[in-house]
Amino acid sequence: MKQSGFSDVEERFAHLRGLSHQLAVFSRPVDFEVFRPDLDKALAYSDGSKGGRPPFDPVLMFKILVIQ
Repeated sequence: MKQSGFSDVEERFAHLRGLSHQLAVFSRPVDFEVFRPDLDKALAYSDGSKGGRPPFDPVLMFKILVIQ
């Protein structure tokens, strides 16, 4: 396996920027916030009284499932 050079890193960043642009374009026609009440009702997150890491945003997790 060859070692990454500076140009390889820049190419990878350019590729990732292109992906994030595609995700932004995908979010425009679909208003995912419409699903928030149903997701909050369906997901049984704890109230956080016992501590721990806060849960991920349910709309974010739903976007990940849809985009996959």
